[in-house]
Amino acid sequence: MSIVNFYKDKEIFVTGGTGFIGKVLIEKILRSLPNVSKIYILMRTKKNKTPEERLKQLLEIPVFRRVRNEQPESFKKLIAISGDCYEKGLGISAQDKERLSNVSIIFHVAATIRFDENLKTSILLNTRGAYEMIKLAQELPKLEAFVHVSTAYSHPDLQEVDEKIYPPYADWRSIIKLAETYDVDTLNILFPKISPKHPNTYTFTKSLAEHVIDDHRHTLPLGIVRPSIVISSYEEPIPGWVDNFNGPIGMLVGGGIGIMRTFCGDPNVITDIVAVDMCAKSLIVAAFKLGTYSPSLPPRSEVEIFNCCNSSNRNLSNADIAAIGPKTLLKVPYDKCFWLPKASFTLCRTWHYIKLFAQQIIPAVIVDFLLIVAGKKPMLLRLNRRMASTLEALRFFLSNEFNFLNDNFQALEKIITKQEWSTFNFLEYCNCDQDEYYCNMVRGIREFLLNEQREPSSGAFLRMRILQILHYSIQLVFGYFIVRYIIGLIMEYCKSYSIVN
Repeated sequence: MSIVNFYKDKEIFVTGGTGFIGKVLIEKILRSLPNVSKIYILMRTKKNKTPEERLKQLLEIPVFRRVRNEQPESFKKLIAISGDCYEKGLGISAQDKERLSNVSIIFHVAATIRFDENLKTSILLNTRGAYEMIKLAQELPKLEAFVHVSTAYSHPDLQEVDEKIYPPYADWRSIIKLAETYDVDTLNILFPKISPKHPNTYTFTKSLAEHVIDDHRHTLPLGIVRPSIVISSYEEPIPGWVDNFNGPIGMLVGGGIGIMRTFCGDPNVITDIVAVDMCAKSLIVAAFKLGTYSPSLPPRSEVEIFNCCNSSNRNLSNADIAAIGPKTLLKVPYDKCFWLPKASFTLCRTWHYIKLFAQQIIPAVIVDFLLIVAGKKPMLLRLNRRMASTLEALRFFLSNEFNFLNDNFQALEKIITKQEWSTFNFLEYCNCDQDEYYCNMVRGIREFLLNEQREPSSGAFLRMRILQILHYSIQLVFGYFIVRYIIGLIMEYCKSYSIVN
């Protein structure tokens, strides 16, 4: 069966549809699976906007531009379901549960991905939320596939991660009970004792969620997709599309406008990065594989797991990416640049803080002082504080290298028919031209995050050229005075030595 035919007349339920992966997943379903019947999206009331109002607002963002132009009628298939994965029963009314009774496919994407999230919120949303989704799925008589989105970093104490369930770090039922019983401060104090092997609450609660899924493998058609670090789209729906400053994107923005000069991490570590459209396509194919499991085969004894990673093809280290960034930004510069893009990685925390103080903090104080004098609001010191906090959260992942085995994930692409290959293949990103990919990433950052034109203006190139001249001129002047000072010291030493002798 082809993928398009499998999804024909199916009703799909998506959580996390307003998130980074969720938006691209919904867009891809609308555009490439034209025969789906309905797509229900779990959405909560936020900022005094109802789920229906938020859905209407969601469809106006650029990620849905192609669908809006090519298949505007497909938007009628989208239905907002009022609810929240943070709540018991998902906060879904009995009437809405009845509307979901014909759902065949579930994509559970919702999660809090903040590394500094408090433990209580992380447990209730990431772990208990998965359990509540399982309970809902058990009430759906037509369910054919339930795809849970986890993370490749759910086992951070392992250097090599296979596509299997590992022993739990704690009992998920007991941890949920703790979160329901104790307050935020108490749980935050307990976190290092509960799970000393995890760098943050995100990886811990996502690992527990995997065991929620695994414990129900005999009753439901379950699969787990584990993406690594997800960044800008490779090709679809728009090359370089991105909607957040998380992780490497924030580093590329901070480094690109010249205010981030140093990163604390191992320059030789090869970081696993995947494009968001690669992830979205693999989710669609994974659900197809789960839903077409032959009844003649014995029941599944294990949850099917797919490490959505680039491990077998990746070859760029942190240092390589740090070198690609400035080179790319000379080709596609930002309009809003404070200084020439140039940053480096170091494992030495002392050296990192010295560079941070000299190259970021001092210039930020000077610029903020000038802004205050000019009657404007200071901003650079505040930005540096926020970026320092983000980098501290990422330091574990920038300093440790993991090998994610992904045979199942690669085999997933082989079930795509030749006729549908161009529509659903997802491993093409792994062998793409990295220079072109990063150029499109910067174009996407310009357009979707910084509200600039996709292509830089002549003024942006001129500003970059001026910053180059200033940067290297200042380096030359400082170098001159340092060399002169050293020569002076040597000459004084020589005079003293000759007088003594």
